[in-house]
Amino acid sequence: MSILDRVALPSPKFWRKVSAVGKAVGGLGLVIVTAPVALPAAVLTAAGYLVLVGSLTAGLSALTVEPKTAEPHDQSAGDAGTQ
Repeated sequence: MSILDRVALPSPKFWRKVSAVGKAVGGLGLVIVTAPVALPAAVLTAAGYLVLVGSLTAGLSALTVEPKTAEPHDQSAGDAGTQ
């Protein structure tokens, strides 16, 4: 199953919630990073990490699929995914 196939399939309810939290954390970090006031370097560094963690969480949780909708990949057909 390719990554594009996984993104197109529905995600479980739990992972949709994780994705929403990840988006919120990333958005909070982005707001802090782009704030029009001078902030200490430690705050900006922490906000950068919030953006990183939030975007990775949201992105990876989008790749999860319902077990019922995921079809097993047949490796015996001779196509190992390489060309």
